[in-house]
Amino acid sequence: MCHSLVNKYNVAGPRYTSYPTVPYWDIDTFSLQQWKMSLKQSFSESNSSEGLSLYIHLPFCETLCTFCGCHKRITKRHEVESPYIKALLKEWSIYRNLLGEKPKIKELHLGGGTPTFFSPDNLKFLISELLKVSEIAEDYEFSFEGHPNNTTELHLQTLFDLGFRRVSFGVQDYNLKVQAAINRIQPFENVKRVTELARKIGYTSVGHDIIFGLPFQSKEDVIETIIKTGTLIPDRIAFYSYAHVPWIKGNGQRGFNDSDLPSGESKRQQYEIGKRILENVGYKEIGMDHFALKSDSLYKAMQNETLHRNFMGYTPSKTQAMIGLGASSISDSWYGFAQNVKSIEEYYHLIEEGIIPVYRGHILNTEDLIIRGHILNLMCNFKTSWLTNDMVFEELPEVLIKLKEFEQDGLLEFERKQVTITEKGKPFVRNICMAFDLLLQRKKPETQLFSMTI
Repeated sequence: MCHSLVNKYNVAGPRYTSYPTVPYWDIDTFSLQQWKMSLKQSFSESNSSEGLSLYIHLPFCETLCTFCGCHKRITKRHEVESPYIKALLKEWSIYRNLLGEKPKIKELHLGGGTPTFFSPDNLKFLISELLKVSEIAEDYEFSFEGHPNNTTELHLQTLFDLGFRRVSFGVQDYNLKVQAAINRIQPFENVKRVTELARKIGYTSVGHDIIFGLPFQSKEDVIETIIKTGTLIPDRIAFYSYAHVPWIKGNGQRGFNDSDLPSGESKRQQYEIGKRILENVGYKEIGMDHFALKSDSLYKAMQNETLHRNFMGYTPSKTQAMIGLGASSISDSWYGFAQNVKSIEEYYHLIEEGIIPVYRGHILNTEDLIIRGHILNLMCNFKTSWLTNDMVFEELPEVLIKLKEFEQDGLLEFERKQVTITEKGKPFVRNICMAFDLLLQRKKPETQLFSMTI
């Protein structure tokens, strides 16, 4: 990759799991009543046809991984499981009463935190109770994130029996010095054990998450990690850049110094060599930072142009509505976003009062919806057209000016009313999406809000 392009485009920028991005939500005019109305509209438009996605945030971890930017609660006290599950079920009951019709679940994902912090029996109770009062779509997909160190055969079997067929394991890196810096000591044998157990039980999609750009990480570490990963042949691999955001309260990114991190150029070399190895052994690049075998549903979705991206990452099909349960979860009605309170104690209090525990959100206006569509197209298909979804080219003159520079650098091509990101441009997809981000352009942040794009 051209060194000058890396230097030019290595800037702070969003990962675009939503548009508008969270720092640009209009929280002053947002209200819980608006959120309820937007969700009811979306639900009425889509429940019978496509169903909805359900994200459940399970925030507890026994130890703090210092690369993690997620919301979590560190504890070894497992008596916290039952009260939290009780609150989740009550929150789902509040949403069901609001919607007034039996929801059809197409996607269900357990994220964290560490979902496998919870015992198999408690996870069984949670999922069983949720499904008792819900309908399941024919082409549903249930998935969860498993920690290789504490995911047991009973966890895998219990969730498999409840309909889960996809699991992802956080690998990050196999070098012991890197693992010590991020406080995630995790031998290859543990990953091998859970990967093979999942396959034996019958999971059809096993994923591994690998991070580049970690403290003390070298190009050789990335090569070794990917070669070891290749011997286990996971169905899909998330291979993404470490997001260094130490200014975000509570994320724990304090176990190393900024000087311990690889440079932007080194990070890009780590990605390029990793990508080359993955492609050589049969993986296909999917959207941004994801790879999959041809047999995996993500690859098939990319081929069919049905790939979707939301707060759960890339998914093989679109749902218009996504409800997030649990402390800090974010919900998406397509017309609006809403985030739950982050404090578990406040979450419990609001749930007991029968109140949807939302503390901030954003209702999209017409311009937001147009730009959201473009960014989603670019993130999923590396192209977007001005003639679809009422996205009229003339309405975005500010965007055209910025796109011309990317065209001059060979990162995209214009053809009639369509823009297509080139192979050379794919590593810069976040930067190209930023050209569409009118909110970011109109009000540039005074302090750094986002991780670096490279």
